[in-house]
Amino acid sequence: MDLADKKPLIAVVGIIGIAIAAWLAFGFFGIQAAFIDNEVNESADDLFTTAPAETEEVEPADNADNADSSDDAATSELLEESVTEEPPVAEALVDDPVEEEVEDPPAEETPAEETAIEQAAAAEAAAAATEEEAAAAEAAAAAAAAEEEAATPGEIVTIASGNFQSINGYSVTGDALVLNNGTEERFLRFENFVSDNGPDLKVYLRAASGEFISLGDLSGNIGDQNYAIPVDVDLSVFSNVEIWCERFSAGFGFATLS
Repeated sequence: MDLADKKPLIAVVGIIGIAIAAWLAFGFFGIQAAFIDNEVNESADDLFTTAPAETEEVEPADNADNADSSDDAATSELLEESVTEEPPVAEALVDDPVEEEVEDPPAEETPAEETAIEQAAAAEAAAAATEEEAAAAEAAAAAAAAEEEAATPGEIVTIASGNFQSINGYSVTGDALVLNNGTEERFLRFENFVSDNGPDLKVYLRAASGEFISLGDLSGNIGDQNYAIPVDVDLSVFSNVEIWCERFSAGFGFATLS
């Protein structure tokens, strides 16, 4: 077979070789990802689907008003019961023709009157104490309401955070935040995030032992983005956020949450 006859075979082999090389470069190694940025911009406002359980507000009873009215009624009843007939005035004796002035004995309070006065004083003291307790209860309720309002139930807060560091010759920068709103839901959020791009990039939570939990594909190599954290994940154990190339088992960067 001369060279002219081999040319078609050589051309076919060359085409097959080029196709295999192209598949390896773009299909397996994904070199195009290194030259293409995938930018995202996800908000944190509507992350949470569960609202914190609302606690029932117990309104302070109007103890002061009820106490005043009940104590006034009790005092009036006691005073009415304590009213007795006035003692009869002693008549002058007429045994002696000479009239002598008989001095009236000093008025003395009867036991019933003394008891009524003591009971009225006790009722007034009880009413004053009840008013003080009611005022203290109202002040405590107002303080609790102010504290609850300041806490703003449902507010999204950052419970852990860390800064990305680059590894293995790749570049990753930005902030990793763990957001919570008082429920069991938690979200991992990247802000000011920029990473080298690559094929099959994942977001891992990794423990010091090497064990990891995948939160899914990296949404984009540039921009703010959010990832739901499973409820049963202990962030004190899985405290490293890692950008991981699963295809080549290589880490691009990590952030330690604290």
